[in-house]
Parts: sequence; structure tokens; C-alpha cells
Amino acid sequence: MTQPIALGTLLPDVTLKDQDGNDVTLSALRGKKVLLSFHPLAWTPICRDQMQGLENAYDAIEASGVVPLGLSVDSVPCKKAWADSMGLKRLRVLADFWPHGGFAQSLGLFRERQGFSERANLLVDQEGKAAWLKVYEIKTLPDLDEVLSVLRR
Repeated sequence: MTQPIALGTLLPDVTLKDQDGNDVTLSALRGKKVLLSFHPLAWTPICRDQMQGLENAYDAIEASGVVPLGLSVDSVPCKKAWADSMGLKRLRVLADFWPHGGFAQSLGLFRERQGFSERANLLVDQEGKAAWLKVYEIKTLPDLDEVLSVLRR
């Protein structure tokens, strides 16, 4: 794995599709903080719990002035079926599908051998710079209370 993006670094601009096929462009979110919650693959229990946790905490995240986004290397149709199966109503889950994991690669968060991203939470500040990053063991569910505490700072 390459070195993850350094704090204070401006993220590359990217446009990814959400589960409904709508474009989400990172630079269009400037002026707001953004939580990028990377999960390796849809349809896995820990990834499901990670995204459902964000959905359940959506109001608290939004109250912190943060836009939460889930993302993985899965395709848009896969993301749509998965989001529907979990009953996601507000959380947008993005497809970093093509080039395969390209955005995760640009941030040093792609596992080349496995072909998917790290499990990680990256907080992007209002200027589009990396403000906080935590990479988790693949089988570890991120501690949502810890994430919320970081977002409230």
C-alpha cells in the first residue's frame, strides 16, 4: 500500500455517481466539511453495519456541519441494490468503480492485492483538504462515537 494522504493536503477533485446514478463532485461541496467513509465491498456484514451506522447518525452528522458519504469500488447498480436492501434514505453511497478504485488509489487508500479500498474515515475540511484520517483493520467496524466526537470538534 502506498502512503495515505497527508493531513492538510488538498484532495484531488473527483466526480463519482451515487446509488441513484447522480453525480457527486467533491469540489462542489467546498464550504462544507465532508466525511468520506470508505468500506471495502458492499454486501458484507461489517460494511453494512458501517453504512447503517452513518444512516442512523445522519442527523447528528449533519448537525455537526458535515456531509457524510460512503464509498467503495462497487458499481452503481450494486450500490443501488445494496442501499435499497439496507433501507438507506439519506446517506449517499458512491461508486469508485471506474477506473477501478481510482479515487481510493489517489488517496493512498487502495489495497492493490485485494482490489478494494481500506476501511477508513477521512474528514475533508471546507477548503477540500484532508483534516482527519483513520484507517481501520479491515474486519474492524469504525467506532461511530469516536467519529462523531471528531466531527464535533
